[in-house]
Amino acid sequence: MKLTEMKQILDSGQIQLTKSLGQNFLQDQNQVRRIVAAAELAPTDRVLEIGPGLGPLTELLLQKAQWVLAIEKDHRLEDFLRKHFTAATNLELICDDALDYLRRNPRDWSDWKLVANLPYSVASRLLVELVGLPGCPRQMVVTLQREVARRLVAGAGDADYGMLSLLIQLRYQPRGHFKISADCFFPPPDVQSACVILSRREKPLLPDELRAAFSRLVKLSFSQRRKIMVKRLKQDWPVDKLTAAFEQLGLSPQIRAEKVSVEQFAELTKILAAENGP
Repeated sequence: MKLTEMKQILDSGQIQLTKSLGQNFLQDQNQVRRIVAAAELAPTDRVLEIGPGLGPLTELLLQKAQWVLAIEKDHRLEDFLRKHFTAATNLELICDDALDYLRRNPRDWSDWKLVANLPYSVASRLLVELVGLPGCPRQMVVTLQREVARRLVAGAGDADYGMLSLLIQLRYQPRGHFKISADCFFPPPDVQSACVILSRREKPLLPDELRAAFSRLVKLSFSQRRKIMVKRLKQDWPVDKLTAAFEQLGLSPQIRAEKVSVEQFAELTKILAAENGP
């Protein structure tokens, strides 16, 4: 779908953009092709798309994948998509809030890929929700606000490293990212954008039963970012246990959370869980 087509559809009065839904449609076909190429789709792949909008990405996904499940919140866009893709036999279109849908309909997404221009206002929550599922997608290629993208790919010691980095990277490894300028969208958003490629880890850093403990540990450690980790964690674990665990991992008792890698957080979770921590 070209920019002229988008403008004609919107100018026809059938659809009025809703700012609260963050409706900025990716219209640069070079960037659409770049996103799909990053997903490395095979003819047998099943794809989850969240927020298809007017369908420029959907159109190419339908050509490359075996099946596409697209979730669109705006019923006006859903109506348009049903008419536009009426001949598509490999598309399932659902009109729903994606976050609510994922929570109401738990399923195994482990053989799926997420390829989407995510609604920026809920992008982080959607990713955390998917990552927390027992069967999370094997790959996620997502366009979102550049500020969030930097947090997704940040490593220990980086300025953007924090809770979101760790919650995602416990199960996924960043494989790359690229910028997408505001003028590639219509209308252009007020923020800069980027596409991030995330691949599910072949070997999990933690067993499923310890992921909740990991999340608790990370959230507590970053609850006051500039404070020494041990001071934040002592409300849940005895200081002597924490000191022993930090020493075992070669971590300074003065270290702050922003300097601790995801692998070290995972190992710390194992040690503290063995000490009957929460």
